[in-house]
Amino acid sequence: MSIDWNHFTPWSSLAGGVLLGLASALFVLFSGRLLGISGILGGLIRPRGGDAGWRLAFLAGLLVAPALWALFAAPETPRIEASAAVLLVAGLLVGWGTRYGSGCTSGHGVCGLSRLSPRSLAATLAFMGTGFATVYVVRHLLA
Repeated sequence: MSIDWNHFTPWSSLAGGVLLGLASALFVLFSGRLLGISGILGGLIRPRGGDAGWRLAFLAGLLVAPALWALFAAPETPRIEASAAVLLVAGLLVGWGTRYGSGCTSGHGVCGLSRLSPRSLAATLAFMGTGFATVYVVRHLLA
């Protein structure tokens, strides 16, 4: 295995991690809720009274922020080496796994681990291990 040093971005990756951690901490501090995208989205499916506004604003921010960033920086063209069918199946599997695991990577991996949750540690190990195994199988055994 080799690192593609031309596309290795440790500083922007570190900055993104710090921002995600800070956002998660502030969200817990000010709302008392965990910052998990699947939970925020799931709360819109069966909303409670007065609960939909902040959820819609949060999800709108996820969609609007990249568009605003594109105004100031030239976005990179994504390179996706998969068919639409593979992407659809992958998306459905991620959605199913999120519901089955009672949370997503941000909920378990960022918020749950920071609270030293054993359940989140198990979930994070499971989805990271599955991701590693999937990449290995697809790139080295099926290629």
